[in-house]
Amino acid sequence: MIKIALTALTASLALAGVASASDVTGVWRTSERGGRIEINPCGKSICGKIVGGNSGPGEVETDAKNKDAALRNRSLNGLVIMKGFSGGPNEWTGGTIYNPNDGGTYKASVKLAAQDTLQVKGCVAAMICQTQTWKRLK
Repeated sequence: MIKIALTALTASLALAGVASASDVTGVWRTSERGGRIEINPCGKSICGKIVGGNSGPGEVETDAKNKDAALRNRSLNGLVIMKGFSGGPNEWTGGTIYNPNDGGTYKASVKLAAQDTLQVKGCVAAMICQTQTWKRLK
């Protein structure tokens, strides 16, 4: 009986390792401008923050195109741009994504297309959407 229990436990741990290796969490390189986004669990959801961009050494990228003038001087580094998703572990919907390139926030979905490929879709309206392919860095 103990041998069966240990075999079952080992199998479930192995499967759990496979599931966690194929989830959307990690650091991703965006297809636009080569920024880096870190996606982590946020309660039962996921959220993503900027962890790198195109600035050079010593430069700080700011949220210069934010529609709220009071926020235009804030740093983009560490800024949460993805939130409010439901679903998982490989497909998330109902969230939003902020685009610092135009200062807009869009309805979004995220789908793990392959182990190291993420499809991120942002929509202005139901039929007006753009999808980016992000590549996993770690």
